[in-house]
Amino acid sequence: MTVRKRIRVYGIVQGVGFRPFVDRTAATAGVPGRVRNRGPYVEIFAEGTDEQVNTFQDLLVSTAPERSSILKVDAASVPVEGDDSFRIIHSEKVQGDIFVSPDIATCPKCMAELFDPADRRYLHPFINCTACGPRVTILDSMPYDRERTSMKEFPMCPTCEYEYTHVSTRRYHAQPVCCNDCGPELYIPGTDLRGTAALLRTREVIRDGGIAAIKGIGGFHLCCDATNESAVQRLRQLKNRPFKPFAVMLKDLSVVRRECVVEAAQEPILNGPQKPILLLQRQTAGGHMCASVAPDNPNIGVMLPYAPVQMLLFDYPDGKPMTDCFVMTSGNPRGAPICRTDEEAVPVLGPMCDVILSNNRTIRLRADDSVMSWHDGKPYMIRRSRGYAPLPFMLSKDFSGSVLAVGGELKNTFCLAKDSLFYPSPYIGDLADLRSVEALRQATVRMERLLEIQPELTVCDMHPRYNSTAFAHELDRPVLEVQHHYAHVLSCMAENDRFEPCIGVSFDGTGYGTDGTVWGGEFLLADLNGFTRAGSIGAFRQAGGDLAAKEGWRIAVSLLLDACASEEEADRAVLDLGLADETKLSFQKAMVQNNINCILSTSAGRLFDAVSSLLGFRNASTCEGEASMVLEFGAERCRDRGAVADLPEDLLSSPAYSDESLFRIPEEPLIRGLLARRLAGDDPDQLAYWFHAALAEQIVSGCVECRDKSGRNLVALSGGVLQNLLLVDLCRDRLTQEGFEVLTHSLSAPNDGGIGLGQALYGMNWLQQHHL
Repeated sequence: MTVRKRIRVYGIVQGVGFRPFVDRTAATAGVPGRVRNRGPYVEIFAEGTDEQVNTFQDLLVSTAPERSSILKVDAASVPVEGDDSFRIIHSEKVQGDIFVSPDIATCPKCMAELFDPADRRYLHPFINCTACGPRVTILDSMPYDRERTSMKEFPMCPTCEYEYTHVSTRRYHAQPVCCNDCGPELYIPGTDLRGTAALLRTREVIRDGGIAAIKGIGGFHLCCDATNESAVQRLRQLKNRPFKPFAVMLKDLSVVRRECVVEAAQEPILNGPQKPILLLQRQTAGGHMCASVAPDNPNIGVMLPYAPVQMLLFDYPDGKPMTDCFVMTSGNPRGAPICRTDEEAVPVLGPMCDVILSNNRTIRLRADDSVMSWHDGKPYMIRRSRGYAPLPFMLSKDFSGSVLAVGGELKNTFCLAKDSLFYPSPYIGDLADLRSVEALRQATVRMERLLEIQPELTVCDMHPRYNSTAFAHELDRPVLEVQHHYAHVLSCMAENDRFEPCIGVSFDGTGYGTDGTVWGGEFLLADLNGFTRAGSIGAFRQAGGDLAAKEGWRIAVSLLLDACASEEEADRAVLDLGLADETKLSFQKAMVQNNINCILSTSAGRLFDAVSSLLGFRNASTCEGEASMVLEFGAERCRDRGAVADLPEDLLSSPAYSDESLFRIPEEPLIRGLLARRLAGDDPDQLAYWFHAALAEQIVSGCVECRDKSGRNLVALSGGVLQNLLLVDLCRDRLTQEGFEVLTHSLSAPNDGGIGLGQALYGMNWLQQHHL
């Protein structure tokens, strides 16, 4: 008996060769029918015996293309039509959920063709196939077809068109398909160097110790030889970046193993279709990269080549040597978004480099590289962008409606939500720079169109002076403002698909509190409808305005004035430890004592900065998080030496005290204990570890206090301070010992790059509650 089924497959099934795969699978199962893109899903009709159709349906899931991601399959019986063959038919849009494929790294088969002299795409810098290449960065709208991408500007030659239209080829319905005869072209702006000549000139510049700006899939990079100390130092000077590590691109996995310590489970992430930047521990011997790639840092941010032009820069067969280690850092001035066009790159990157290698394939949506750490055998996201955005988080709760959550001010990533799908955007940047605000404005419009979402509501941070807040209020729709640390907690809940009331531990640098003070070390009793601030670390005076966020010694002075028995003792400690000279100390004390340019703060990030100064690691930071990072590295050195001593009793905080309706966990005992041991000459690395252990105990103490008040046993750990994996481990282990269930991040960032997801969750729940 012949049956016919209509099968709808939801997920990342467009732009990954899914329709050709369905065609081949139908041939294997012996079923006629048809397949087409419908925008929200791929629709398939299949006829045959029950056994044939069921086998076909099973194969769709079990043998799906590696770069697809099937989220749901719906199948229904329909009347038999008597098809005699299987066909791919023209796409037809319908309304519904949209799943857009991120950009996909060049696949192994295309890599082999790229360097095969017998192949017609030999050395073609834009080689791709159905399974790889640019996707979201070239896309105008769905369904994903060539005429709705920036590749429509390049008519296919007859041979490419044959491959595109014939199922027997690897490029059947590969939308970016092209070759040396019909595809985009490399060039150096302002010169007549094009194609191979432009590539060879760029290789020459890098080989000779110069700096190149290179247009990739989602924007420009700045590139130099990572083994050349003078080249790397020059790039640091030009980017005004004395400490912040550079990302590196290494030629292949063998080079990664030579330069870094790599776990077996990390290699598929490094060499998979996303090819993110992965933070790896640097080898102590045998590596070729210079120290200036990541000064005072045991880790290196490593990625493998993911675009053909990058592979050709490493390996072009011109008979000339080339380093196997590139610095490959984002092509942008400090604080601005990654450059996307020649018009942006030439004036901005031109002064930073010796050559610009561009191309005429238009980038519709910029996408910086994703960055991740590694925790518990899986990724721990630091920056979610290329390769991952805009893959949605699919939540189990039945929401209805649509929201734009504009994210935070730093590390801005917005989030669009429709019903139960939450789509984080590619990374935008820091919105203190108005160029990033414009990039946010452009990207929200494009993503709304691409995902066919017309938001009913905008959600933003409640800080009155954030550019993100101002942008949200410019839009012609209702606005909800959400407290910063609550949004962090909600983002952790969203990623873990958990919606019951919890204890939110939100530790970060700064966030605007509901009382107008600076929060940052918070214990929140949170649920989807709101939160109660149950407690925090002890409040301290943050004197010096914006300088206090960069110069940790200023916070250290404030804490010492509170912790020491007398002002004279605090002065002596500051001078003996070299935190400041007498003049700076006098000015700082005057601000603190007269409440000039002072704010009350519970910032855990600023506490880290102060302790870093107190223990002799960093008095000031040249980039966000520098002092905290170096403090963490010291603690990890102590741990890795196996030299950790038990935490002394006097470094534990006194019991929490009540401050109106809040509990506060005082820092003075910890500061006094660290100071005494520092003055006594104790090992700073040991003291750094004890600080982390003491802070973890404070977090456990705060959670116990919250459980006693509320009965809640679920803890969500979030905030930028929770990028510190040593602290995450110490907190999670102790909380588990105390009987708590602990939620942490993995594929959403714990830092401000993740709060758009939390804002969106709040907005969608608000819509549901208010039935708008």
